[in-house]
Amino acid sequence: MLAEGAQPGFQAEMRRLARLPAGPPLRHPGGAMLTAIPPDHLGAVVTYLEMTERPPLRPTPPSPLRLVRWREPDPAKYRLLFARVGGPWLWYSRLTFDDARLRAEMGEVHAVVDAAGIEVGLVELDFREPGRCLIKFLGLVPELAGKGHGRWLFAMVLALAWRPGVRRVAVNTCTLDHPAALKAYLRAGFRATRRAFESFPDPRLLGLLPPDSAPQIPLLERG
Repeated sequence: MLAEGAQPGFQAEMRRLARLPAGPPLRHPGGAMLTAIPPDHLGAVVTYLEMTERPPLRPTPPSPLRLVRWREPDPAKYRLLFARVGGPWLWYSRLTFDDARLRAEMGEVHAVVDAAGIEVGLVELDFREPGRCLIKFLGLVPELAGKGHGRWLFAMVLALAWRPGVRRVAVNTCTLDHPAALKAYLRAGFRATRRAFESFPDPRLLGLLPPDSAPQIPLLERG
């Protein structure tokens, strides 16, 4: 549900992998711009959101799911869950990191676990900036989409984020994410503060995700 390119260091890493600059913007009357994207890249609009007041306390919606904190996440296990949750939305930044960098970049990681003990979602929070919690990653496996678990997950994540000393909670999402993501954040009480356009190499063409990932975002066919 989160924008990959909004994560720190992401764009530099992708330029290193691709070595391809984006095309210059084409300006149209009225100030509109059309930016050419290389055929092996993707483009997205990132929306940055934040919450500066803790929302009113409400009963937590019932759910058979639960959160389990991974205090020292195993990199291989983390990557597997990251790909299961984020592959349908082309999350892949963490798949480019070796174990050492992944351990250094990971924040506070929680797995969403079902009644059978299977990991079915991922939550990652970053408290490294004083007074601020950044929701770095938040999502469930696609099999759980549309089954009413989102409200429970938001309630749990906000309870974790608004701990003593936190004055601001931030999250980013983009137009490649689930179409309900932005509405869900706004409904939860976040407000949009700015937008940016980004382009980056298609992770399916880099071999980081299977070619059939995210069929709603087709690979370009070359004529």
